[in-house]
Amino acid sequence: MDSTALLKSVPTGLWIGGEERSGASTFDVLDPSDDEVLTQVADATPDDARAALDAACAVQSEWAGTAPRKRGEILRSVFEMITARADDIAALMTLEMGKVVAESKGEVTYGAEFFRWFAEEAVRIDGRYLTNPAATGRILVTKQAVGPCYAITPWNFPLAMGTRKMGPAFAAGCTMIVKPAQETPLTMLLLAKLMDEAGLPKGVLSVLPTSNPGAVTETLINDGRLRKLTFTGSTGVGKALVKQSADKLLRTSMELGGNAPFVVFDDADVDAAVDGAILAKMRNGGEACTAANRFHVANAVREEFTEKFVKRMSEFTLGKGLDEKSTLGPLINAKQVATVTELVSDAVSRGATVAIGGVAPGGPGNFYPATVLTDVPADARILKEEVFGPVAPIAGFDTEEEGIAAANDTEYGLAAYVYTQSLDRALRVAEGIESGMVGVNRGVISDAAAPFGGIKESGFGREGGTEGIEEYLDTKYIALTR
Repeated sequence: MDSTALLKSVPTGLWIGGEERSGASTFDVLDPSDDEVLTQVADATPDDARAALDAACAVQSEWAGTAPRKRGEILRSVFEMITARADDIAALMTLEMGKVVAESKGEVTYGAEFFRWFAEEAVRIDGRYLTNPAATGRILVTKQAVGPCYAITPWNFPLAMGTRKMGPAFAAGCTMIVKPAQETPLTMLLLAKLMDEAGLPKGVLSVLPTSNPGAVTETLINDGRLRKLTFTGSTGVGKALVKQSADKLLRTSMELGGNAPFVVFDDADVDAAVDGAILAKMRNGGEACTAANRFHVANAVREEFTEKFVKRMSEFTLGKGLDEKSTLGPLINAKQVATVTELVSDAVSRGATVAIGGVAPGGPGNFYPATVLTDVPADARILKEEVFGPVAPIAGFDTEEEGIAAANDTEYGLAAYVYTQSLDRALRVAEGIESGMVGVNRGVISDAAAPFGGIKESGFGREGGTEGIEEYLDTKYIALTR
């Protein structure tokens, strides 16, 4: 399907109660490779938010009472539909987000897996039954759906950041309203259409694209019928949402910013570490919360690692995501290019050296080249702030204790990466690093079957794994007389 035909096949209205609706106004969706308008989508208002919540509440009891097997079968059907439409979905993501199509295809596979995984988890919601200690009665513990949920998803993974929220919510028996990022609403609207075709009951899912997220979100958070808020995005916005949700004591899950260290010890397989570094840094063009943000390399192997890493980074080719020759697409917008440029400039002004890249090419589109900075001083902002781009700052260390300390020198704690050939050291360092996830001798750690989430200012709650569905379940204790 060509781009024009693909865009015409995607809903551009609001998706409320299982139906497409027009909005009072629209906003533009841009192609980040040239800032041209791809299409216009309906712009949700607070009234639309209330209508979506009305629809969710109307079917909440019925959906929660649907047989777990049936819920699972619907999720499995969606998984199969996404897989069948993988090429179209990948092309659509590339159009609106910019990543190269190979990256988009990888996201389709990853994102679809959450529906397959939670299709299987829907029938495994457990509880327990036991005699109380005094033997005067019985304790029955059961799990029930939390209720209507509101999910706010970011632009960097337009499919997967939604599916890993919707999968467990629907498996648990919750209805959900999704607000996709203003930059990338099309993938989520297409997914809503596919879920409807797969048999998801009307009202279980609504999608609200909007250019006024504050008003829409405030309306939903302040409505006592909403029972849960789940958000993926920046720590600053996450903190504000937690504060807003406090008045209603909403259940919240927050997957926030990261500043992932990539630690290479002196006994590491350097070639393997370079392979892992490329995956950890350049997945999604560096625009990922799990992306390796800073590289702490033992001085004994730093020169070798840097030389090989720079060579690999030099092989990336900038270009439009749909161009098969491109291996690195644009950043999401001009603001992000400016942020990356500022962080690189700050590091250089403090003494860092640009080994490769370091300058935006200019011209149309929001491009920034693969960049490596060496001899980065400890006070450089790029070691403290999330760069969200294809820039790799390298700093050295000597002892294991110094490596762990450098890794933990951040208020964030989402992901970390460790390379060593010693099992003892791997376990010791993985336990010592303050992070919700640690990759040992591997550069990609995301897996639908594993709990995804962070600690410290990277948030709380887990998505994926057997833990993921618990975020959408309330525990009920029933006391039975003997």
